[in-house]
Amino acid sequence: MTNAKEGDTVSVHYTGKLDDDTVFDSSRDREPLSFAIGEGKVIPGFEKEIVGMTPGDTKTITIDSENAYGPYRDDQVIEVERERLPDEIEPEVGHQLQVQQADGSTAVVVIKDVTDEMVVLDANHPLAGKDLTFDLELVKVE
Repeated sequence: MTNAKEGDTVSVHYTGKLDDDTVFDSSRDREPLSFAIGEGKVIPGFEKEIVGMTPGDTKTITIDSENAYGPYRDDQVIEVERERLPDEIEPEVGHQLQVQQADGSTAVVVIKDVTDEMVVLDANHPLAGKDLTFDLELVKVE
């Protein structure tokens, strides 16, 4: 059998869990995740752990936040005046919005708090600052 290496396209079944065993994502009820090793399409710690596995291999890994979605950054949380939101948006905690940044790119933010005057927006990835555990099964190497 072929060991997975840089440049190979692999198919992987996974279940991702937080420290409290909450499952945040799984491929078990759908097609396995396919990606080319070395292209940076998945978090670095995940990709690194696939190298050397052969089809049928399983393992459980833990990836620290630095090698997953990075640390939670307070500078990614901002307060904006409620009146700056478009009139058709009724802000609610937990809702996601797309906002345009100064450089013209867009970012997805989550509404963290709403008052009569202000809305708190968080641009951190929902898994930022969290260590992630994955149960992995390498399905295929091409």
